[in-house]
Amino acid sequence: MTDIPAPISARKPKSRREMFFDSDLWWSFRKSKPAIGAAIVLLLVILAAILAPVLSPQNPYDLASLELWNAELPPVWMEGGQMPFILGTDVQGRDILSGILYGTRISIFIGIASVIVSLVIGVLAGLTAGFYGGWVDNVLMRLGDVLLSIPIILVAILVTSVAQAILPPQLREAGISIVLVMAIALYSWVQYARVVRAQAMVERRKEYVQASRLVGTPARRLMLNHILPNTLTPVFVAATLNFGLAILIEATLSFLGVGMPPNQPSLGTLIRVGNQYLFSGSWWIVLFPSIQLCILVVAVNMLGDWLRDALNPKLR
Repeated sequence: MTDIPAPISARKPKSRREMFFDSDLWWSFRKSKPAIGAAIVLLLVILAAILAPVLSPQNPYDLASLELWNAELPPVWMEGGQMPFILGTDVQGRDILSGILYGTRISIFIGIASVIVSLVIGVLAGLTAGFYGGWVDNVLMRLGDVLLSIPIILVAILVTSVAQAILPPQLREAGISIVLVMAIALYSWVQYARVVRAQAMVERRKEYVQASRLVGTPARRLMLNHILPNTLTPVFVAATLNFGLAILIEATLSFLGVGMPPNQPSLGTLIRVGNQYLFSGSWWIVLFPSIQLCILVVAVNMLGDWLRDALNPKLR
């Protein structure tokens, strides 16, 4: 006796998890070897940064644990290297591997936080400009044009320098990461605003939006519940690509001396300190943090490129 299939209306609806694994996005990810490789590398980097207190031979922030007789030790596979300093030490006796793991935590935090802040500001500004138009659109977009006309590094240097001059000494080092996040977000929000504005201007002319207006739907609800969900796809792509850019900006600011302080080293700070000893024979001080920074940014950008192609209907 054969089983009679259940009617379509009686079938159990798919869960969100099942819908995701049946989606074109997951299929595209499984077929893309570069995206899988980048995701694995990025996951390993993030896990290593999270587990830094467990994996690190020493705490690079604890200056009392640093021993000067361990200064400038080469990597363990070279003559003069010793355990547990696998990648060697810097001029203060700080373990390079420990500095990289802890520095990656700071770089990832600043990258994620700056993307979130700039995304929220940009989405709200873009929705407002695209929905209302008129003088609201002109004011917000001209403000964005002014910010984009200034180099991003100059904007970030200006914000961090002013913040360091205004903040009291006891808050200067503790709040520098927040200052860096705001400095990067101050510039990056314009890109999200332009993307959302363009999508919102298209959506507001559609019939379902006009019908919602006729029945008296509040503008706030109309923007957040109806227009916003249709503008998020390009925003997510831009956020992925800007994450790598934010990490590079933080590293550049720290390299220039207006970023994270030496007692809270990010990858950029480690590169700045090691750059002074590049030609003195202690090349490992700058090389390994630079490699980690390149690996992190390249992995993020590869995922961003895949996501952009996967969500582009013209390439399907």
